[in-house]
Amino acid sequence: GNAIKFTEAGAVRIVASMESSDDEPGDRSMPLLRIAVIDQGIGMTAAEVGRLFQPFSQADSSTTRKFGGTGLGLTISKRFAEMLGGDIQVRSTPGRGSTFAVTIAARGLHDANALRDGQNTGNGGNSVVVGSDAASPPKPAESLDCRILLAEDGPDNQRLISFVLRKAGAEVTLADNGQIALEMALAAEADNRPFDVILMDMQMPVMDGYQATGRLRDADYRGPIIALTAHAMRSDRQRCLQAGCDDYTTKPIDRRLLVNLVATWARQGHAAAARV
Repeated sequence: GNAIKFTEAGAVRIVASMESSDDEPGDRSMPLLRIAVIDQGIGMTAAEVGRLFQPFSQADSSTTRKFGGTGLGLTISKRFAEMLGGDIQVRSTPGRGSTFAVTIAARGLHDANALRDGQNTGNGGNSVVVGSDAASPPKPAESLDCRILLAEDGPDNQRLISFVLRKAGAEVTLADNGQIALEMALAAEADNRPFDVILMDMQMPVMDGYQATGRLRDADYRGPIIALTAHAMRSDRQRCLQAGCDDYTTKPIDRRLLVNLVATWARQGHAAAARV
């Protein structure tokens, strides 16, 4: 989408190929599926490329005014690529265009006979047909057997965080704002099926995470609440804890850190419930 958006004149190509990772010892190199989007658009300087993967940032602030966008898409895409054992690389020249290449670990696809390789004479590489979902993201550091209430208003973050937690084994319920989260948490507790952990985005419409957490604590809600915040300053952490959160983590999320954090607080919640 961005390749077309930023290419007012010229062409956009998509090239798929198979490569080998050099990270494996000996001759056990890992196959990588590489998909490159090559455009002839406005291009970027090296400094602008360096800012691309910073959350809520765009290469040039003027592009926000002209083309729109929040500055989170590439950050989230990079997280997905890393979860699938790959990465995103960018090459760009101002005025000449950009190449965005995503790699995904394809270990196991050959064993599943899911790839058919053929010569792509136009690009000197291999064409790829994928016929299986045999490739899977690396297993999380821990497995989760718990119920989580995710209070998050951003659709992209909802999908990403839910994906990570469900892959780890958790049952995830979504709330689009703090008011809904407050009502769902209290209703679940009244029904004797409290959530093991609440993940609370602190910046939401209707009622933000600070208000929702405060209201829950005022109602004597004692379950673990982990703050989700886009800011990593010490003052932000203190504000989250003062609001009643037990812990906090920053967005964009670190998959292993998030899963381990949720697992730790879920265990503590179970232990506290057993003592009651």
